[in-house]
Amino acid sequence: MSKMVGTDVCVAIAEAVKLANIDVVAAYPITPQSHIVEHLADLVANGKLDAEYIPVESEHSAMSACLGSSAAGARTFTATAGQGLELMHEVVYVTSSMRLPMVMVVTNRALSAPLSIWGDHSDAMSVGDTGWIQIFVENGQQAVDNVLCSFRIGEDQRVLLPVMVHVDGFHLTHMVEPIIFPEQSEVEQFLPSYHHPLPLDPDKPVTMGAFGQPNIFTETKKAQYENFKASKKVILECWDEFGKRFGRQYHPVEGYRNEGANILLLTMGSYSETAMSAVDELRTAGKKVGLIRLRLWRPFPFEEVRQAVSNADILIVLDRAISIGGSGGPVCSLIKLALYHEEKKPRVVSIIGGLGGRDISVTDFEELINRGIEIAKKGRQDEIELFGVRE
Repeated sequence: MSKMVGTDVCVAIAEAVKLANIDVVAAYPITPQSHIVEHLADLVANGKLDAEYIPVESEHSAMSACLGSSAAGARTFTATAGQGLELMHEVVYVTSSMRLPMVMVVTNRALSAPLSIWGDHSDAMSVGDTGWIQIFVENGQQAVDNVLCSFRIGEDQRVLLPVMVHVDGFHLTHMVEPIIFPEQSEVEQFLPSYHHPLPLDPDKPVTMGAFGQPNIFTETKKAQYENFKASKKVILECWDEFGKRFGRQYHPVEGYRNEGANILLLTMGSYSETAMSAVDELRTAGKKVGLIRLRLWRPFPFEEVRQAVSNADILIVLDRAISIGGSGGPVCSLIKLALYHEEKKPRVVSIIGGLGGRDISVTDFEELINRGIEIAKKGRQDEIELFGVRE
């Protein structure tokens, strides 16, 4: 029977990885994810987890080791944050292109400079085109659930892709929350053993990631694109089965009090829960405001986004990363693309906030929403609206 435990969210993530019965962990510590892999190291050292723990000299080496272990057919896990993800960047591309499933928890952290250990979404946005499935969570329970789901999704023979689970640094990683853990037997029924169809084997040599000349490169990327797009069906199937088994449902786009709302706020990650309280306050004040939470970042849920905002007049998109010299917010850019050909669409307002871990309180969210409404009605001179900039 499932049991509820009050625990640190990073420790809870490590316990979920243990429940997944992984074979290999290769990781390098970096704030704010260090205590995920530290706890896994303890579990391995104390004989509570039968896995190989590979202590490496950098994040680049960590991802390289994970690539090799996954190619050999091992269920593989790693975690990183911010600058660590950037150091992995080269091998992150290689892993997805070679269709090697693994799960990586990214505890979102702002990218330097200036140096910051606190969370925003700049690291997540930097890897949006690398071919990894990317899932955002809002609390510890969702992190535990989606770590388990991610192994099942990535290892499905129709997918064979790596998956990132994005967990906001500090605002979520260092919280103590009540978490429901399923029993080991329940997880084993939900998550079958991993069998790579073409594992590295000295007795049956295969070539992986070989040199590709121009006359095959485009076709290779087309095949990768089609496979990645098709993974969405498996993601939906997995979340549906998880919901039936464990009673917690997940969807690419999730709403909160958006019935009858003509003004919508779109958020990602842990700030969504604070935004819910702001929506409650504005609803009490008589404003028809709702919330859209984007859970699946890649593959991007175009149809679900269109459906979710189809009845809105104003859509305020909160980005927690800034595209320097570009369109401002990377999330808002994709939202605008999704709605470009729609005959009926809301006025989309881009607001950037929460950079470098800056808090956005309930009151701040109310102010942010009201500012978005004002911009939608009156217009503005600048394409970028940075919320909360001190004068």
